[in-house]
Amino acid sequence: MRAPDFWTRPPGLWSVLLSPLGAIYAAATARRLAKGTPVRLPVPVVCVGNLNAGGTGKTPTVIALMQRLTEWGVAVHVVSRGYGGSAIGPVQVDVRKHRAEVVGDEPLLMAAFGSVWVAKDRAAGAKAAVAAGAQIILLDDGFQNPALEKDLSIVVVDARQGFGNGKVIPAGPLREPIAAGLARADFTLSIGAVEDHVNIPGPLQLRGTLAPLPTGMSWQGVPVFAFAGIGQPEKFFRTLKALGADLRGTEALSDHQPLTQALLTRLGDKAAKLSAQPVTTEKDAVRLPPALRGRVMTLPVRLEIEDWAPLEARLRALL
Repeated sequence: MRAPDFWTRPPGLWSVLLSPLGAIYAAATARRLAKGTPVRLPVPVVCVGNLNAGGTGKTPTVIALMQRLTEWGVAVHVVSRGYGGSAIGPVQVDVRKHRAEVVGDEPLLMAAFGSVWVAKDRAAGAKAAVAAGAQIILLDDGFQNPALEKDLSIVVVDARQGFGNGKVIPAGPLREPIAAGLARADFTLSIGAVEDHVNIPGPLQLRGTLAPLPTGMSWQGVPVFAFAGIGQPEKFFRTLKALGADLRGTEALSDHQPLTQALLTRLGDKAAKLSAQPVTTEKDAVRLPPALRGRVMTLPVRLEIEDWAPLEARLRALL
C-alpha cells in the first residue's frame, strides 16, 4: 500500500478525523515500550530506526555503518526482523542460497556487506550473533521494539518529507509522537539533497545524501523505464533524471511489493513499447528471479554523511 497524500500535507480534515485512532496507536506503542523487559547484551547495540512508517533511508544507513565499523576491524553483525520474509529465525543470511521471500529483501541486500541475522525475536537473533562472534550489533528498524537494551539510537528522517503532518498512524505517517520518539534518540540523521535539509528538533542532527555509486557507466541520454518498490520511489526517479537518463516511463510499486511473473511481464512490455532499458533499485533487484537479473539494470547508491565525527566519537566510546 502507498501512503495517503494527506500524510505529507499540513493537518486537514482527514488527519483531524483520524486523530483519535492515532492517539490509540500512540498509546499502544507507549505501553509496549513501557512493559518491555529489554535484554542487556555483553556487546554494544546500535539501533537504526525511524519515527515514520515507510522508507527514510535506514538500509543505506546500516550499510554505511557496516562498512565503517568493518574498516575499523570490528566484527559487526546486523539483526533484522526480515520484513516480507517467511523465516522465523534466528537464521544467518546467506546471499548464495537465500531468497528475498525467505529472509526479506533488505537483509539480503545488507548481507552483501557483512553478517546479517533475521529473527522475528530480536533478542534471540542478537544472542545468536554474539555467539557467532559479534563485537557490536546493528539493530535494523528496532526503535519501537523493546526486546533489546540499546546503547545508541539513530533516528533516520527523510530531509524532504520530515515528519510529514506530525500525526500518528492512521492520521499521519508517525509510529509514535515526535517528542516521545526523539526523547529516546541520540542522533537524528536527515537524508536528502542539500537544498532539502531543514533543522530537525531533538538530539544532535547528522546530515547525509544518497549518492550514486561510481560504476564507470554514464547514464546520460540512456533511454530507461524505471520501476521501484521502495518507501519513496520518486527519489529513485529523480536520481536517474539528475544523472541525465532519458526517463521514458516510471512505475511506482508498493514498498517490498512481490515481483510476480505477471507484474514483471507487464513491466517488461511497458519497457519494450517505450524502447527503454528496464532499471530498478538494488533493493528491488534482489527480489528479481535470477533469470531476469542480467536484463534489468540497477542503480546502486551509497549514503554519504556530511560529518562523521560526532557519530564516530560515540561509536569509539562504546567499543
